[in-house]
Amino acid sequence: MNIQIFGKSKCFETKKAERYFKERRVKYQYIDLNKYGISKGELNSVMRSVKLEELIDEKHPDAVLLQYLAYPQDKIEKILDNPTLLKTPIVRNGKVATVGNQPEVWKSWE
Repeated sequence: MNIQIFGKSKCFETKKAERYFKERRVKYQYIDLNKYGISKGELNSVMRSVKLEELIDEKHPDAVLLQYLAYPQDKIEKILDNPTLLKTPIVRNGKVATVGNQPEVWKSWE
């Protein structure tokens, strides 16, 4: 397994994901979206498994603005400029990814 967890340092759901993998002694790489963001390639890889609409954190103050952008590419550019718009955690294992706390899916990766 090659696990990456994209999250925010103060997000409880991200902490749950980290705890899940720590308890099972699975090594993972943690990427703080607030500090490092997400690259276009990583975002495209995640979007092969998760729809763009599911990735957006509807609680974020700017999430409403994304609805007014006509093209998916414009939405992606806005997310790349402000990665805090993403719902966390985003957990990626190679070519598959999940958003949110989904231990039932992660268990199938073991």
